[in-house]
Amino acid sequence: MTVGARNRVRSISRISHRVAWLAWSVCGLTLALMGCAVALAILNRSDVASAAIFPLALTVSAMVGGLVASRRPANPVGWFFLGSAGCFALTKVATEYATYGWPGALAMAWLQGWLWLPGAALLLFFLPIYFPDGILVSPRWRWLARAGLVFSVGGAVYSAFSPWEIQDRGIVNPLGIEALRRVSDLLGPFVFVLLLALLFASAASLVVRFRRSGSVERQQIKWLAFAALAIPIWFLISAPIEAASRTLFVVMDALIVFTLIPVAAGIAILRYRLYDIDVVINRTLVYGALTAILVVVYFGGVATTQASFRALTDQQQQPQLAIVVSTLVIAALFNPLRWRIQGFIDRRFYRSKYDARKTLEEFGARLRDETDLDSLSEDLVGVVRETVRPAQVSLWLRQPGRIDTNEELRP
Repeated sequence: MTVGARNRVRSISRISHRVAWLAWSVCGLTLALMGCAVALAILNRSDVASAAIFPLALTVSAMVGGLVASRRPANPVGWFFLGSAGCFALTKVATEYATYGWPGALAMAWLQGWLWLPGAALLLFFLPIYFPDGILVSPRWRWLARAGLVFSVGGAVYSAFSPWEIQDRGIVNPLGIEALRRVSDLLGPFVFVLLLALLFASAASLVVRFRRSGSVERQQIKWLAFAALAIPIWFLISAPIEAASRTLFVVMDALIVFTLIPVAAGIAILRYRLYDIDVVINRTLVYGALTAILVVVYFGGVATTQASFRALTDQQQQPQLAIVVSTLVIAALFNPLRWRIQGFIDRRFYRSKYDARKTLEEFGARLRDETDLDSLSEDLVGVVRETVRPAQVSLWLRQPGRIDTNEELRP
């Protein structure tokens, strides 16, 4: 290696170390801010579980961002997670600080009113259009990145000077301009439609990237799509959970919304070869459907047994027999239901895997009964073609009575 090449390697190594140090420094600062937010929440006598779970969820985002940014410094995805976690952490600190009423509370109140918007834009808008390699799907999509940047900056400036108020904490915007309230009433519907259009275009860019990409990039996109799909599903089923337990709702909300996407993105960028996303999706579909069916069977069995018991005995007390019978029914149905659901999902969503398994089973059955070597050879080649789908298949068989010179001769 020449002296010039050696110097370039050393220079690149120094830059990489500095970038990694910067990424972990931002991550450490974000974690410190979240620790301050929890301490201030305790001083404000807020609910400890609700106050702590949000910073803990942001910790995951910050750690994933630091890991990705330090190992892939040219990829902006890691910096998106770091920036988003930092914005939300500073917003939380400012909110708790303003509530406590220390000196500078008005400045903190103003800061928390708009700083959350850049954090949300990094996750909801910029992450899909730059994931997973940090490059736009094509130069034609530059307009979308610019439009998102203009919308985010404009929204943050408007939020900084709009007359908002947080009633439960007694916080108002110290720089709020009352005239902007009329602007909000006039342009609010238009801005909302524009926001939906930008988010839709952002998701569409990810779909276009998926269709144009190779197998590796498709696997990476599947990780992000799998995590993102959990958010609308959670919103659909969260109402009864919130009614039953507010604390459980807050915990689940923070974990699903602020933890799943960073973890999935981190795995997709750094460790996608270690985990098969198709297997994860398959198991999620199987056990999600199985859980839903068993819950319906359990509560349906309890309700039916209880109603029958009341009709026969005129007693209002719930019998233990209902719970016992429902539990036994679930135990008996678990494995048969699981295999039926697995078969249905394989046939519907993983047809190639299902066909390959059926082909191997049929070949195994023929192998037990077939004695003709030529027929078995043709069947074996056909099975390999259908299951593995190689570019070319050939089968070599040693002629009977022929001795391979490479083999050891034994007496």
